[in-house]
Amino acid sequence: MAKVEKSSAYSFSSGGWGSLKAVVKILAQEKVLLKDSGILLKQNKPDGFMCVSCSWAKPADPHTFEFCESGAKATAWDTTSKRVDPRFFSTHTVRELLSWHDHDLEEAGRLTTPLRYDPASDKYIEVSWQDAFSEIGREVKALDPDGVVFYASGRASLETSYMYQLLARMFGCNNLPDSSNMCHESSSVGLKESIGVGVGTITLEDFEKTDMMFFFGQNVGTNSPRMLHQLQDARRRGVPIVTFNPLREPGLISFSNPQSPVQMLTPAETQVSTQYHQVKNGGDTAAILGICKSVIEADDQAREAGATRILDIAFIEEHTTGYEQFADYARRTSWEDIERASGLTRFALIEAANEYMKAHAVMAHYGMGLTQHRMGVQNVRMLCNLLFLRGNIGKPGAGPSPIRGHSNVQGQRTVGITEKPELAPLDVLAKQFSFDPPRTKGKNVVETFEAMLKGGISAVINLGGNLVRSVPDRGQIEPAWRNLQLTVNVATKLNRSHLIPGKSSYVLPCLSRIEIDRQASGEQAVSMEDSTGCMHGSRGVAEPAADTLRSEQFIVAGIAKAILGAGSTVPWDAWVDDYSLVRDEIAKTYPDIFHDFNERMWQPGGFHRPLPARERKWATKSGKAEFLVPESLDEDPDMPEKSPGDLRLMTLRSDSQFNTTIYNLDDRFRGVKGDRMVIFMNDADMQAHRLQEGQKISLQTVSDDGIDRRLDGLTVKAFDIPKGCIGGYYPECNVLLPLWHCAKESKVPAAKSIPVRIV
Repeated sequence: MAKVEKSSAYSFSSGGWGSLKAVVKILAQEKVLLKDSGILLKQNKPDGFMCVSCSWAKPADPHTFEFCESGAKATAWDTTSKRVDPRFFSTHTVRELLSWHDHDLEEAGRLTTPLRYDPASDKYIEVSWQDAFSEIGREVKALDPDGVVFYASGRASLETSYMYQLLARMFGCNNLPDSSNMCHESSSVGLKESIGVGVGTITLEDFEKTDMMFFFGQNVGTNSPRMLHQLQDARRRGVPIVTFNPLREPGLISFSNPQSPVQMLTPAETQVSTQYHQVKNGGDTAAILGICKSVIEADDQAREAGATRILDIAFIEEHTTGYEQFADYARRTSWEDIERASGLTRFALIEAANEYMKAHAVMAHYGMGLTQHRMGVQNVRMLCNLLFLRGNIGKPGAGPSPIRGHSNVQGQRTVGITEKPELAPLDVLAKQFSFDPPRTKGKNVVETFEAMLKGGISAVINLGGNLVRSVPDRGQIEPAWRNLQLTVNVATKLNRSHLIPGKSSYVLPCLSRIEIDRQASGEQAVSMEDSTGCMHGSRGVAEPAADTLRSEQFIVAGIAKAILGAGSTVPWDAWVDDYSLVRDEIAKTYPDIFHDFNERMWQPGGFHRPLPARERKWATKSGKAEFLVPESLDEDPDMPEKSPGDLRLMTLRSDSQFNTTIYNLDDRFRGVKGDRMVIFMNDADMQAHRLQEGQKISLQTVSDDGIDRRLDGLTVKAFDIPKGCIGGYYPECNVLLPLWHCAKESKVPAAKSIPVRIV
C-alpha cells in the first residue's frame, strides 16, 4: 500500500488555522480596511464577482465564505490601498526598479495613470489616454501585421477577449497567443484528438455521483483550494482518491475545513488521498500505462476463465477506435521498462489499478504536472486511454478534468483568442462585421519568441500578464524584447515586463474585475468561463483605486479605434457604453453556446457550454473516441544522453503565489521562509553530490545547443521527492528552461522535467 502520511516540511493539514492566519496577514499587509474586507463575502457569488485567480467551478448554492486562501490573497492584492502614481515614478528610474524583487514591484500598489517610457530620464511619465492611444495607433499602423502580437492573459473577461480578437483580426493577423499556450494547450490538443472537444467533460454535479477519483500533477491545496470542499464531501461518502505527484504535498494529503467548527476546534481533518504515488518527473505516461496494463491483463484473465469482463467492451466496441493496437502495446511493454520510466513499482501500479477496477464512475483530475512536458499531449491522451477502458466518459460521475489555473483562460479560447484560424468561426465573423479575416496561422507564445529572437517581431501588446517573466530562456528573451519597436502593457500593477521597455513603451492601468465599472449606460458586468465549462456573470463591488483608471474594454476599444480608424465596422464606443451589446454579438457568433447570453449569465451555477463528449458524441477525425499508442515512455526522447549525476528539475509554485504574482517569500507547506532561491532535493541525491542542507549550489541546463543556461545562488533543502528529481520555484528557474524544450504538438514549455546538472 502506498503510504499516505504528512510531509515533514509541513506536518499539518491544508486549510484550517494556517489558511485563516494567511488571509488575515494579507489583508493587513495590503492595508485593506476592515469595512472593505467584507468584499470577500461577494466573491464567487451569483450576485458578486468571480475570483480573479483560479477558474474552479462556482456553485449555484455557495458557501457563506465561497473563497479560499489563494482567492482571498488575490482579492486583497487588487483592493490594496497602496498606489503607484506619477510621484512614484518621479523618484524611481526603470533601471533601479529592475533591481527590485518581483514581490516588491507588485507590492508597491495599484497603477493609477497611463504611462509612457522616457528613455532620456529612464523613467515612466504620465500621458493622457488619448495621446497614448493615438501614439500606439500611429506606430502599429506603420508595421507589418505579421510582426505584431496581441497577447492575452487569462484574467480578461469574455467581453474583452472577444473585442481583442476582433481587433487583431481586423488589423490583419491571427497572432493571438495567450496563457493557455503556457499551461493547458496540451489539454486543448490532446483532448480534442481523443474525444473531439478540447476541454474537460465533468461538472460539479458529477462529484456527487463519482465513486473514485484520480489526481495527476495537480496540487489542489495551493492551486484550487475551493475544490477541497467537493473532495471532502466525496471522502465522507468513502470515495477513494488515488494521487500521482512527485512531491508529497499537504493539500493532497489532508484538509481541515476553515468553515467547519469541528475541524477548526478539534484535531479532526479529512484525509484527501487514499493512495499517494510519487511518480518521478516525466514518468506519467509510464505510470498510466502500468495501470492500463494491469487492467488489460486482468481482463485477459477474466475472459480466459469465462468470468465477468473487466473492460467495458460495449463502450469500446461502439464508441472507440484503436483499442487492439493500444492493448497489444500495453501487453508487450515490460514491467521493467514501466518501473524504470515511472519510478514506481509494479506493486504500486497494480494497487492503483485494483482500485480503478472496483469503481463504476471515475473522474481524472490533472494539472500542469501532465501538460508541461515534451510528451504533454501524449500524457493527456494516455489519461483518456485509461478512462476509455472502463467507459469512464459520457456518464454521470466520470470523465477527464483538466484544472485550469487562470480565471478565464478557458473562456478566452471559447470566444476566439487563438492563433489557429481553424478554431475560430472566421466565416461568421466575416459576414457579421463585413471584413476579410486573415486565414494564415498566427503565432503561439513559443513561436512568438522564436520569431522575436530572429528579429521577426516588431510590437507586442499585452492584455494583462507578465509575459517576459513567465516565458522560458529569459537570458535570451530580455535582450530581444528591448529591440522591439513597441511594447504596450495593460495592467493593474507594476511588474518586470514593464521594466524591459521596447523603443516605445506604454503601461495602461485598468480596473480590476473586483471594482465597480461605471459607463454611460450605468454599472457594467462581465462574464467568464470556469474549468467545468460554465459561464458566469461577474459584477464589481469595490470602488476603483483611482478615477483615472479605465476598463479593459475601454482600453481595447481605444487602441482599436486608433489602429483601425473610422473605417471599422465595429461600434466600439457603443460597446464601451454598454457591454450587453458585446454579449449580443458574441451570441450571434456562437449561438450554440451563448444564445440568450444576457439573460442566462446570472443563472446560479452558470450555464454550461455544449459538450458532445458528455453525450458520447465524438467530433474526432474517426467519429469515435480514439485510443493512442504512445510514441515513447521516455520523458525527453530527443534530449542529450543523460550522464550520471544529471537531475530532472520541475518548476513549482508556492502557497503564497499566483502565476508570477508572489504575495510573500514564504512557502509554509514546504517549510520555506523568506527565500525563493531554493532547490528541493532527495536525501540520497544530496549524499551522492556531497551536499548539506542549506548549502549554496548552481544549476546548469544539460543541452547541446551551445547556450550556457545557469542559475546561481540556490539553497539546497531536503525534501520528499523521488531520487533523481529536484524542484525549484517558477519563475526564478525559467532561465534554465530552453525555449525549444516544449511539448510536441502543443508547444507548451516543458517546465516539469528540465535536464540539469550541479556545477
